[in-house]
Amino acid sequence: MFSRQVSLSQITIISVCFNSSGVLPEMLNSIPDGVPTILVDNASDDVEAVQELAETHGAILLRNKENKGFGSACNLGAERAQTDLLLFLNPDSKLLPGALEAMQAGADRYPSASAFNPRILSKSGKPSFRRSSVITPRSETLRSKKAEGDLELPVLLGAALLVRRSAFEAVGGFDPEIFLYHEDDDLSLRLKAVCGPLYYIHDAQVTHVQGTSSPSSAAVAGLKGVFMGQSRVYAARKHKVPFAFTRALSSALLQMLSPVVLFSARKRSKQRAFLRGVWQSRNVHPAPFKSPPV
Repeated sequence: MFSRQVSLSQITIISVCFNSSGVLPEMLNSIPDGVPTILVDNASDDVEAVQELAETHGAILLRNKENKGFGSACNLGAERAQTDLLLFLNPDSKLLPGALEAMQAGADRYPSASAFNPRILSKSGKPSFRRSSVITPRSETLRSKKAEGDLELPVLLGAALLVRRSAFEAVGGFDPEIFLYHEDDDLSLRLKAVCGPLYYIHDAQVTHVQGTSSPSSAAVAGLKGVFMGQSRVYAARKHKVPFAFTRALSSALLQMLSPVVLFSARKRSKQRAFLRGVWQSRNVHPAPFKSPPV
């Protein structure tokens, strides 16, 4: 029978919060007793409620005076962790029974791997994993659309990302220049190039109700759209994707023509902002990532 106590856990859970007090209780309730948990609040309006939740569940709360982005907050949480493994977990996610034990077993089973995704389930129970990314070559796209067991992945989802602390530190953690979006793509590619392959652990299950970790509105969607556009160009150029700006601009313009945009104020706001974010990044040229010599 599954035990709530994981006294020998080698996993620290790190979760970044931004006005997330409404979804945090379910996530925190799913964490077995004794598992170190660090919450990093990005200057939320509801930080007092998050503080209360942290105290109730025995979690450490780190409070940023300003919102410096998802990756920077993750890095701050990782600095406080002392375990061999770090699990970056979205506040709108929930661990299913045995998830941490299965992740620990997967990390032990693949000692050369640098990072992992559990089986991430949507609200309807549909599993998901990354088969490709806008910054990965088409030749590296995973052919399989289903997984009956563990498998190697080309890129990881950030909603529930398990990484060896030594590998995370070796690549310098998340890129603080990426405020939001594609920070998991960038980290995945650097981990894979420098420290070892990425794996999907089938027996470890986590639910993720996408899009509920922060409030949903046309204004918030617009803000996220700008960051999405900026991050796409930045990450693509960093990883030397050909025609990075042109491809992002074409994608933004095509999405603006979607009929769905006409009937949703939130989607209109997001797509216009995405286009604006792409355009604002036309002259941004980050230092390219250099893979280590083979």
